[in-house]
Amino acid sequence: MNKVLLKIKQHRHYDKSLNIVKLMSLVGSTEILLKGIAFVTGILIVRLLPIQEYAFYTLANTMVGTLLVFTDSGISNGVMALSGKVWQDPKKLGVIFSTGLELRRKFAFVTLLIVGPIIIYLLMVNKASWLTAVLILLSLIPAFYADLSDSLLEITPKLHQDISSIQKNQLAVGLGRLVLTVLTIFIFPYTFAILLASGIPRIYGNFKLKRINEKFVDTSQKPDPIIRKKILKVVTLLLPNIIFYAFSGQIMIWILSVFGNSNELASIGALGRFSVLIGLFANVLGSVFVPRFSRLPDKKSTIIKVFFIFQILLFLFTGFVMLVVFLFPQQMLWILGSSYSGLSSELFLILLSSCIGLITSMTSSLIGSRGHFLNPILVIGMNLSIVLVSFFIWDLSTLQGILYYNILYQCVSLVVNYSFSFYRISSYK
Repeated sequence: MNKVLLKIKQHRHYDKSLNIVKLMSLVGSTEILLKGIAFVTGILIVRLLPIQEYAFYTLANTMVGTLLVFTDSGISNGVMALSGKVWQDPKKLGVIFSTGLELRRKFAFVTLLIVGPIIIYLLMVNKASWLTAVLILLSLIPAFYADLSDSLLEITPKLHQDISSIQKNQLAVGLGRLVLTVLTIFIFPYTFAILLASGIPRIYGNFKLKRINEKFVDTSQKPDPIIRKKILKVVTLLLPNIIFYAFSGQIMIWILSVFGNSNELASIGALGRFSVLIGLFANVLGSVFVPRFSRLPDKKSTIIKVFFIFQILLFLFTGFVMLVVFLFPQQMLWILGSSYSGLSSELFLILLSSCIGLITSMTSSLIGSRGHFLNPILVIGMNLSIVLVSFFIWDLSTLQGILYYNILYQCVSLVVNYSFSFYRISSYK
């Protein structure tokens, strides 16, 4: 036994593997705490907000997610792909970062002008007053402002694997959000107040993230037109795809907000709270594996090996999640409260969709970190076909119909992403 252990320790990959395991343990333990705080905060909101207000909250959260997708439009993908090539050069990183941030600010202004009226309209369709709709829109701005640079600011610390600094910052933001939510929800059980309580700590976290980023990036650098052109090349490639995904990815909320009712909208928002726990694993792999995959040399055997290790981890985790959902549906629904106790089949469907979506999105992030992106025309055509087929198979104005559609959508997306990933990896020598 001692000889076997000695042989393992003497293996040329032992130290590297041990460092990765230690990093994943550190990231994983902190992520459990972070997601635990986020989960408790979310459950508190589900149980204490009236169903009508929680429907507004679900819709508002979906809209801010759409705002952020449009504001990014592939900029962070371009910044990650360029940064992975010069990750040890602070000046070059500074040029890339300042150029990406400049682009995001411009995109944010245009996006807010377009999406803002849509948010107000959908809230009023769901019986919100003019005043309520405007207050909710204004309350989204702090979180939206912070997120303008959050994803860009995290790129260089992740490339340098300074994960602990990022997580300490996220922990402070999560605790701040929990405290402010507790102080607010009992006095002002309204959507706009809860959104403000979530947004204010994120501004503080954004300031701290800038300080972390300064350790690796020369922030005095100015935007560069050549870098801008390279990032915009990625944006041009991804933008049609992103616009389509922004709507199709949240199509369940879009359809239910227009054709459904507040109860179904609140139900899908409440069930989605369990997806926060799935995001825990995504963050661990996104922080540890994706930047390392971006840094790998263009060696086919190495890329294939790391890619398959990544997929095994994804399947083990999602299999465990679905086993728990199958065995303990009523216990999970009890956490949400009596208003959602009869949704066991819907719970299984939404988490099945989330697990398939996790594998799809993480695979896409992995291959995208090396600058490879799907042709948007192919993806849009494929997904429009899925919507059309689903329209004739299921009633998409009901909660179950929407969930069946989403599972089909995620399955087809997974097959396409796998096909593309294997094609791109096979091109390496």
